[in-house]
Amino acid sequence: MKLAVPTDFDILEALADRRRNTAVNLSYILDKNRSYINTRLPILADYGLLARVGPAPNSGLYEITDKGLVVLDNRDQYRADGVDFDALVESELRARTDETDA
Repeated sequence: MKLAVPTDFDILEALADRRRNTAVNLSYILDKNRSYINTRLPILADYGLLARVGPAPNSGLYEITDKGLVVLDNRDQYRADGVDFDALVESELRARTDETDA
């Protein structure tokens, strides 16, 4: 995954409370251009870091996923030398899933 730093992490952090939000609100909260936020949200959803939620299919509401929380928790490892960030995220996500299944 290729993240836009720091904006993508800022978006994830703004949604880390597990509440749903829209691009308009996030652009205000983050003091970023709304159209830029609008371009990043679907990309983060494609990576599985955000989920587009209803009530209507195109409501523009997003919420963070478990994978998004793992990415946020490992922010300091993104772009670190010798770290395969995607593999790290998948490994930690599996570990968290195994913990909740046990």
